[in-house]
Amino acid sequence: MARTLTARFDTRRQAELAIEHLVQKHGVKREGVSAHPVGARNTVGTRIAGSDAPDAQVGTRERDDAALHGAVEVSVELSAAGGDALRKALTEVGARDLAEA
Repeated sequence: MARTLTARFDTRRQAELAIEHLVQKHGVKREGVSAHPVGARNTVGTRIAGSDAPDAQVGTRERDDAALHGAVEVSVELSAAGGDALRKALTEVGARDLAEA
């Protein structure tokens, strides 16, 4: 029976980075990873990041329409030997609330 590791992220940017690390650095097949909102509403996380943050140009402002409706959860199927390395990879990019099922 396959095991699944899930982790929650405060921003979509962190979740996307986690997926790229899993796929590119750890050889996880892309179809073995999923990302989805925690809860029923669409969300980009719980705090501003990426394109919702102000840029470096003078006079630009923070957007106020970001869908901040909860954390983003990433789930990855675990192989028999890869669990510890994947946990570490997720934690390094900001994962919280890791759980295995």
